[in-house]
Amino acid sequence: MKLNMYAFAMTAGLSLGMGLFLFTWWVIMFDGATHEPTLIGSLYRGYTISPLGSFIGLGYGLIDGFLGGGIFAWVYNWLAKES
Repeated sequence: MKLNMYAFAMTAGLSLGMGLFLFTWWVIMFDGATHEPTLIGSLYRGYTISPLGSFIGLGYGLIDGFLGGGIFAWVYNWLAKES
C-alpha cells in the first residue's frame, strides 16, 4: 500500500499544529499566561505560554509536522516499494 505523501504531510502538520495550539490554550485556561520560556520554546523560537505564543506554536507545528510527515511518507513508500 502506498501513502499519499501530500495528504499524510498535511494531516501530520495540522495534527501537530492544532495540538500545540490547543495545549497552549488549555494551560492558559487553568494556569494563566506565563510568558516564561518553556522546553518547547527552546525548540520553537518565540513560543511561550501566551495567546501570541499559541499562534507561533501553531505555525511552527504546521511546518514541522508537514516536513516530518512528508519525510515519513516518503520513507514508508520507498520501503514498501523495496519489499
